[in-house]
Amino acid sequence: MSNLLEQLRQHSIVVADTGDLEAIRRFAPEDATTNPSLILKAVQSGQYDGLVARVLGEVGGARSPEAAVDDACDRLVVALGERILASVPGRVSTEVNARLSFDREASIAKARRLVGLYEAAGIGRERILIKLAATWEGIRAAEVLEKEGIPCNLTLIFGFAQARACAEAGVHLISPFVGRILDWYRQADPATAYAPAEEPGVRSVRRIFDYFRRHAYPTVVMGASFRNVGEILALAGCDRLTISPALLEELAASEGVLAPALADTGEREARPAQRLGEAEFRWQMNEDAMATEKLAEGIRGFEADQLKLEALLRARLAGGVA
Repeated sequence: MSNLLEQLRQHSIVVADTGDLEAIRRFAPEDATTNPSLILKAVQSGQYDGLVARVLGEVGGARSPEAAVDDACDRLVVALGERILASVPGRVSTEVNARLSFDREASIAKARRLVGLYEAAGIGRERILIKLAATWEGIRAAEVLEKEGIPCNLTLIFGFAQARACAEAGVHLISPFVGRILDWYRQADPATAYAPAEEPGVRSVRRIFDYFRRHAYPTVVMGASFRNVGEILALAGCDRLTISPALLEELAASEGVLAPALADTGEREARPAQRLGEAEFRWQMNEDAMATEKLAEGIRGFEADQLKLEALLRARLAGGVA
């Protein structure tokens, strides 16, 4: 009998949620996703010291120290993306700075910059996904980028309004979170226990998946932010699942029979007559305390790690020890 990881591959495309090349090579995922926290962890591990040194050597010219750091960050995430792409057959997700989450034009400019660096390295748009937080401004930026042939991954999705707005904007892929939703409910009510299939985060992804299929939206649904193997198994059949190395290891070491939990029933309905507008989007988010709080928390967390990465690079550019 094959292990649970191999069986899962029969129902969902497995994506590695890491910047660790050793883990990526070991588990052979189709794609890989990164974010500022994972990039920081990868750089702090020391296994990329040579790459960091190379990137810092490319940063030159007359510019302010902050511009140099910004350039170094862009070059570093793309260089790491290049390394990852050498080990996966599909795509790598590269994230736009979280601090730009509420600035449509700046997000578009940063995405174009990252794509330009990839293309200069000989990597086409079919191998990358530009990752943006699913704020109203992030979704609008993605709508522009998708029309330019730049596929996007909208992340930090906690509420249904975010998912619907992404589908209506023609976003290539969304990453609805699972474990962080459970975290919020556990904090609000520690006494309640949930079976994996009944966890609020699992139910949220299932609702999004069913809605997209029923209304024939082509947007890919990729479940993310898993806390345990049970959540993953409860979403087997989802288009994609991005999974940390620790949980990939647990799946590979586990046996059993895995049946798909999600499937396209073939039933179809007409799409809503009107797209979700900004006022209604913001109202629905306002009414969803969990989605509002977790989105803000996620953006702050990514920004905190982005600042740590920038401090590390700033120190190395200045010849200090980080």
